[in-house]
Amino acid sequence: MIRFNTGRAISGVVAAAALMSAGLAAEAQGAKELAYSPCNAQPRYACPEAKDCPAYARTFLGEAQEFKSQRTFYLDYPCDLKPGEKVAFVLNLHGAGSIGSWQRGYFPAADYTKKYRMVVATPTALSVRPGANGAAGTRVWTAEADDEYLHNIVDTVIDQFGKQNIKTFWLVGHSQGGLTSRRIVCSDYFKDKVDGFVSLSGGRVGTPPTPRPAGAAPPPGAAAVPVIPAAPAAAAAPAAAPAPLTCDFSFIFDIGELEASSASATDKSEWAEKYGCGPRVRKPDVVDTKAGYVTASDQSRGPSWGTTARPGTAQVYVFEGCKDGKVVADVIRMNKGHTEGLEPLVTQKILDMMMSAKGGKLNGG
Repeated sequence: MIRFNTGRAISGVVAAAALMSAGLAAEAQGAKELAYSPCNAQPRYACPEAKDCPAYARTFLGEAQEFKSQRTFYLDYPCDLKPGEKVAFVLNLHGAGSIGSWQRGYFPAADYTKKYRMVVATPTALSVRPGANGAAGTRVWTAEADDEYLHNIVDTVIDQFGKQNIKTFWLVGHSQGGLTSRRIVCSDYFKDKVDGFVSLSGGRVGTPPTPRPAGAAPPPGAAAVPVIPAAPAAAAAPAAAPAPLTCDFSFIFDIGELEASSASATDKSEWAEKYGCGPRVRKPDVVDTKAGYVTASDQSRGPSWGTTARPGTAQVYVFEGCKDGKVVADVIRMNKGHTEGLEPLVTQKILDMMMSAKGGKLNGG
């Protein structure tokens, strides 16, 4: 279903050398191992359907361990972190059919832990939804199998880094991971912890945005493919309306221009209205000359689903003047679908907006 961009391949030998070098550097700086995970980020592998793609690159779920269930996850943080230093915390959730290693490539916040003084936890869902007509199942987040796991990961990070040292905490989710983030953000466990939520093609709080004028036709391919694969017909049930969101958090929405859900047009936001923000203002475009890490392997699903990872331009819209230091913003990645990984500059733009919002819920802020 997915593959890693061949333009950023790391061979097993080079990866091992990189890990050893990073480990020695961390040791020299006095960085410690946290939750069984060293400070150096695991390498990303380029994995098309090729003989030199290591099998573990598709199945490795990270070195950090959530102690209660002993399920693992990726934990990335700065090697030069000082005792008592304040950090931002990001919980980065993959979409349906994916795993944590792919999400680290799709939204590569792990590349910027040092720049933003940031801790990024990237877990993998446990449940597998059966496929239709004998097709392979789809890995999905469920309350029954995963909510406690996510709680335990957060507890582990708080324990390892110190509650008083976490200046802001954000949920980030792609596709079904975004819908899961929306489901849990105001839950009893998260509502007093989470300062912000980034939905990556996983359902805007309100109606999805669009760069097109009202009444304009959607771009070619925009309605060709549903954003999330449908469940088997026998298991289908009417979708329940999402629960009202009654807690407080900043919100950033990112979507590909060619996605089916971007055909719904609005520059309004109920969430912006909640915080008394001004009208949505277009900011300078973000122009990336480098491609993201990952792309869809099934190119036959059309541009709405996604094609190859490649450079691109993103339109950025911000609702300015929100009260209580909240940030409400939309990002539209032009000529992109659902699965092309975010490019370096647009990733950093989203992180910039995250870090500019008021945080501190974990510290009573």
